[in-house]
Amino acid sequence: MSSPLRPPLKPMLAKPAKAIPDSGGLLFEPKWDGFRCLVFRDGDELTLQSRSEKPLNRYFPEVVARLSKSLPERIVLDGELVIARDGKLDFDALTERIHPAESRVKLLSEQNPAEFVAFDLLALGDESFLEDPTSERRARLEALNVEGVHLTPATTDPETARSWFELFEGAGLDGVIGKPLAEPYAPGKRVLLKYKHKRTADCVLAGLRWHVDGEPGELVGSFLLGLHDADGLLHHVGVVGSFPVTRRRELAEELAPLITDGADHPWLGDAVQEGQRVPGGITRWKSKEQPWVPLALDRVVEVAYEHTEGGAPARFRHTSQFVRWRPDREVASCGYAQLAEVARYDLDAVFRGEVVRTR
Repeated sequence: MSSPLRPPLKPMLAKPAKAIPDSGGLLFEPKWDGFRCLVFRDGDELTLQSRSEKPLNRYFPEVVARLSKSLPERIVLDGELVIARDGKLDFDALTERIHPAESRVKLLSEQNPAEFVAFDLLALGDESFLEDPTSERRARLEALNVEGVHLTPATTDPETARSWFELFEGAGLDGVIGKPLAEPYAPGKRVLLKYKHKRTADCVLAGLRWHVDGEPGELVGSFLLGLHDADGLLHHVGVVGSFPVTRRRELAEELAPLITDGADHPWLGDAVQEGQRVPGGITRWKSKEQPWVPLALDRVVEVAYEHTEGGAPARFRHTSQFVRWRPDREVASCGYAQLAEVARYDLDAVFRGEVVRTR
């Protein structure tokens, strides 16, 4: 008899929420900063499925090998693939795995093996648990006790969840997830609640890209943001790209006087220094250079961001959000020193479940 659930299966998703509530009815878990992964084991067949329903097996051979040995014959788990480096989760190390060369993937899997963190049990044997409430699925998951699989901590206490929200960021985690205790698993639906860290920073507006739906000079697509390091070198730190169409048109007119030929721009030509982050390069996600327009370094913009990645110099992990212009700030004052430093927390303790929970 085959497993009752087969890939592909859309994972249940989360929607943003402002604050962890005092009321009950939620199971809180850490929000792991990795690749969402559904694991399907059916006899000798094991599949790692991404959030976008694509197979991940070739990129994480060590996880396939480990789970093939330890999991029950027929099981479906929902969870996260993560990599720990220097006591913190390292998202960059995960993205390095998405590489076309098998030899490169093999080397990285040996140097920095990935771990699987389970936070839901969707099927076991010939039973599907999709219609069961979160509380019952969690109880079954806790009873599973499989070697090689980390069980995510969980609590129903809002105060404990708030402490996790602050503490676990120091281990590289990404906030807290709230799961309605009485709800079934809803593939593809945004039933979960996510509580993520929000911060602001004052950045140099150093360039822009035109929007794909307009002609050059007509609609602003995104801002290119910069921050100075301790030596005064300006690094590309991220983008702001969410504006209404009318505002994109207004910005195109407003920023036109700042457009330069780039002769003295710190991100172009001979001005670029070794180790400096600059925009437009080819990456594993972009196969060609991304054109951009240099601006005179005259404006400061305050943006909201969740957290950073990439070591030193760091960059914003996701697209940041426009907050306001800061005409009171000097461009030279926009540096990395303003970014929040997070106290370190023992990631191994989170893996082992050795965290405070009050109920």
